[in-house]
Amino acid sequence: MTTLSAKENIQAIVKAIKAEEAKLRQKHPLLAHQNTLGMAILLLSFSALIGVGVLYYFAIIPAWLCIILAAIAASISHELEHDLIHKQYFSNQPFLHNFMMLTVWLMRPNTISPWYRRKMHLHHHKVSGTEQDLEERLVGNGIKKPWLRALVIVDGLLGLLINAKRFSKEIKGFSFFKVFNAGFPVTTVYFAILYSVIVFHLVNLFTPLAANSPALLLDIMALFEFLMVVLIVPNIVRSSSLNFVTSSMHYYGGVNNMLEQTHVLTSRLFMPFHLFCFDFGRTHTIHHFVPNQPFYLRQMISKKILAVMKKHGVRFNDFASIKQANRYQAS
Repeated sequence: MTTLSAKENIQAIVKAIKAEEAKLRQKHPLLAHQNTLGMAILLLSFSALIGVGVLYYFAIIPAWLCIILAAIAASISHELEHDLIHKQYFSNQPFLHNFMMLTVWLMRPNTISPWYRRKMHLHHHKVSGTEQDLEERLVGNGIKKPWLRALVIVDGLLGLLINAKRFSKEIKGFSFFKVFNAGFPVTTVYFAILYSVIVFHLVNLFTPLAANSPALLLDIMALFEFLMVVLIVPNIVRSSSLNFVTSSMHYYGGVNNMLEQTHVLTSRLFMPFHLFCFDFGRTHTIHHFVPNQPFYLRQMISKKILAVMKKHGVRFNDFASIKQANRYQAS
């Protein structure tokens, strides 16, 4: 495919996405109320997260069901954060915009600050598929060793620690402490709780720590264990699913244009992971062509647009690229 034909294919896809969105907006006047829709979705998902926590607290639902439902609710907040980064809601009303930014961060406390991530994500759109794409490399994109990739996908902090030296050499302007401090205070508290519970129970395996600890410590651990079920483990499930999907569908190396930045994941093998990242692998490629579009619109137009993208050269389910550390291989 020549550069010119790639450009023409990209233009055709962008035109189709915008045309389909225009049809939807004309057909459904409610879509014009974008700020209201965004806030309503946020409040509903936040209420759902609190609601399942309450149900678990009163032993109405078991821990496993609480984790699944909370992970799904939190996955919606990720889509909202993505939209907020592109200023899709209340862009001219800073208080409401920042309220939404803070809320989606609290719902997903194992992520860096959305204000810091905005810079990282907008840079991702400029350098997607290259070694300068810090956002994707932080979640495993471009890693060939399966064990290291799995570790980075599941635990972002360990991944950052392990890759810090390499990133410092390869990524312009990378600073370990800038990324690490971008999680303060929310992400810092998240990891403090997570590792406190892990250490407590590991030590308790070898010595009767629970039997000999003061009541205050046991009360704190009881609170931490409750948070593990209603917030921390759900976000491990959510972020691991998202990180696995996004690091599988983004290319790393061999990328020359927008057609080569991502492939679309429609395989049934990814259905369990899509449940916890709101169908990300099937719809995210649309976002690369038209970034300024609410996530629910991508879902609504996806059926028609996926056919257009396939016709114009976007690849689907390119599993061979994952084996090649996500490298785009020319046909």
